[in-house]
Amino acid sequence: MSMQNLGRTALSLGTAALAGLAIGAGICMTSQPASAQAAYGSYIGIGASGGLSSGPNGESSSAGAVIAVRYRLLEAPISLRAQALISDRTAFVPTVSYDIPINWDTDAYIGAGVALQSGDAESSSPLGDQTSFVIQPGIDYSFPDTNLVLFGNAIIAFDAYRDSNQSATSIQGGLGVRF
Repeated sequence: MSMQNLGRTALSLGTAALAGLAIGAGICMTSQPASAQAAYGSYIGIGASGGLSSGPNGESSSAGAVIAVRYRLLEAPISLRAQALISDRTAFVPTVSYDIPINWDTDAYIGAGVALQSGDAESSSPLGDQTSFVIQPGIDYSFPDTNLVLFGNAIIAFDAYRDSNQSATSIQGGLGVRF
């Protein structure tokens, strides 16, 4: 093959590649991405809660019940959530979460809020013994063709104890009913 023919072949391949890129970019810009809607609906549920950490004075983590509420905002992937962790001492945890749809029935979320403690100052809840900032990752699964929701999450409370800056972690899970 002569140098002249080699140059024409390279030019033709370059032109074809540019044309292919232009067509591909046009298709990408005009097509709509496939997406799932976050699991629809608000719910109220009940389940179990367990602390995973112990306090600075050796107090053991506690287990108990959880009452969970989710209010899903319809136009945005945001939910208002609240959980009451009931054990020796009760912690009320309101959060705002960003919901990430996984499929039509399941969404993961990450929330931020605060753990508010009530009850006897001598005991601690699964989230410590003082008011603290929390992060709450979790997942909701809506059973198809029912109003039932399976929920599960973890709550990490920062600076959760009066006597130290130690964090506390608890996990929750349960069953809810959509409304």
